[in-house]
Amino acid sequence: MKKFIITSLAILICVCGSAQPKVEVRAVWLTTLYGLDWPHNLSPASQKAELCEMLDAFKRLNINVVFFQTRLRGDVAYPSAIEPFNSVFTGREGGNPGYDPLAFVIDECHKRGMECHAWIVALKMGKRKNKLTTPWGGENYLNPALPATKTYLSGIVREIVSQYNADGVQFDYLRYPEHVSKLFDAKLYARSGRNLPLADWRRSNITSIVDALYHEIKSIKPWIKVSTCPIGKYCDLDGHSSGYNARDVVFQDSQLWMSRGIQDMICPMMYFKGNDFYSYALNWQSHNSGRSVVPGLGIYFMDSKETHDGIAWNVNEFSNQIKYIRSNKLAGECFFRAAYLKQNIQHIATSLELNEYQYPALPPPISWQDSVKPAVPKYFAIKYLKAGTQLFWQALTNNVKYNIYGSNSWPVDVNNAANIIALKITDNNYLYNKYMTLPFLRYFAVTAIDIYGNESKPAQIKIE
Repeated sequence: MKKFIITSLAILICVCGSAQPKVEVRAVWLTTLYGLDWPHNLSPASQKAELCEMLDAFKRLNINVVFFQTRLRGDVAYPSAIEPFNSVFTGREGGNPGYDPLAFVIDECHKRGMECHAWIVALKMGKRKNKLTTPWGGENYLNPALPATKTYLSGIVREIVSQYNADGVQFDYLRYPEHVSKLFDAKLYARSGRNLPLADWRRSNITSIVDALYHEIKSIKPWIKVSTCPIGKYCDLDGHSSGYNARDVVFQDSQLWMSRGIQDMICPMMYFKGNDFYSYALNWQSHNSGRSVVPGLGIYFMDSKETHDGIAWNVNEFSNQIKYIRSNKLAGECFFRAAYLKQNIQHIATSLELNEYQYPALPPPISWQDSVKPAVPKYFAIKYLKAGTQLFWQALTNNVKYNIYGSNSWPVDVNNAANIIALKITDNNYLYNKYMTLPFLRYFAVTAIDIYGNESKPAQIKIE
């Protein structure tokens, strides 16, 4: 095992200030289980209003990805032919809330230029059971060793991906139960006929599911971003806390998944602070195989009731983690959970808005899937209205959206995040300074962006 020795001086150098990147994942996990983040009441109108209020708050923070918990514990947040509605939407299991929460969240995210990924709890079923589940620790789990488990999960994924305009699918609890004994799968292991140690056999079972789900999704919509949120420590590192990691304890060989190209993004749940965070972040990044690593930040620890010692974490801890992520070229960060970000616990949202997330950003493209840039937008017209400056261009025929940039320097530098005006516009026109509160700009640029995240070269517009 390669040793990762990070001195205090090195950390100080790495967390120094850095410019805000134009391309960066800024994500949040929106938990529907128990209504932790949403919804908080049973009225469909109130649920919709509450969701929109939350997304508006995230838009102000320049959040660009929402992981929406779509499958909870063997039940779901959309009308499914396979599993029932979770009771959180109606107060009773299987009750239809009268609207489609998944479709609503996706549409509202897209209206605000955000991506929406369907977050799926894969193997953990809570109290729900079927012929594929095995009990452990008071809960039931789909057994990874059963070939039918892949088939069952593939059906759920196929239903979501084929029927909804989600931008991604993220898998959670795609792992064995914590510290599970040999009793969990002894008979299946004995029957497997494979000459593998138990740990390797379990890892191969999980990897086989990951492989099957990745290719199922890509066969339907290759532009969908596929990710997993594994345990935050891939393996034990010298000089750090040990005994609970992804590879050896819950059998998630997630660095192998990246090397095999069966993940587009990994969001390890790195709910650590200090040297533990920096060391394990560097470990993930050094084994990313060209895929995106997006550490999950545990902002819920800013609530003293959630910490082990009753001492709340300080907002500066997360500011330093973001600086470290940027300095070491990781792909961004994701916050757990949405409610803590919305309620601005310890002024975390204020800090992001004023400092780290002052300007918008684009999620990185999945260029390994498709790297062809769209055509440059053409045929511009400009109208000066009392309401502002309206830009027009000819719509491209393929499935693209548009990014708008502006400055008082020619040509507009589209690589400078400070020049971003709006991202992922669906129309072929844009009204700048609608409320007459923004500075007058002489120069604008428009780019096209495709479903894979590839951005065209800019079309520069000069106001004479």
